[in-house]
Amino acid sequence: MIDFATFGDLNEIQLGAFADKPTTTTPGQQEAARQLWQSADGLCSIGIWECTPGHFTADRTKSAEYCQILSGRATITTADGTGARDIGAGDLLVLPLGWQGAWTIHSHMRKVYFLTATAASAAT
Repeated sequence: MIDFATFGDLNEIQLGAFADKPTTTTPGQQEAARQLWQSADGLCSIGIWECTPGHFTADRTKSAEYCQILSGRATITTADGTGARDIGAGDLLVLPLGWQGAWTIHSHMRKVYFLTATAASAAT
């Protein structure tokens, strides 16, 4: 039998403790997350993430990410500086496999994330 999972109000799900954001360029920027589900092969995961205002780099060369923004505002910029998008509550952001860039969080952000990798990208 194949089982399924459901989750209630995503704004009310408690996260882990906040900790320093490893890729930040803004001293004191912190994040917290809680994984809600992971596939048996470990290639897909879904969770909730929050981050305080500041700037950080991001690398999606091993997995693509799809984000439903629940609250907050940010600007996402490509690594080469050729593209930027402002996002906020209600927006769906797609960061395809191979994307690299930076986030500037303008106001405390909360999102649902879905990460997906191919076996080849996860192995490198």
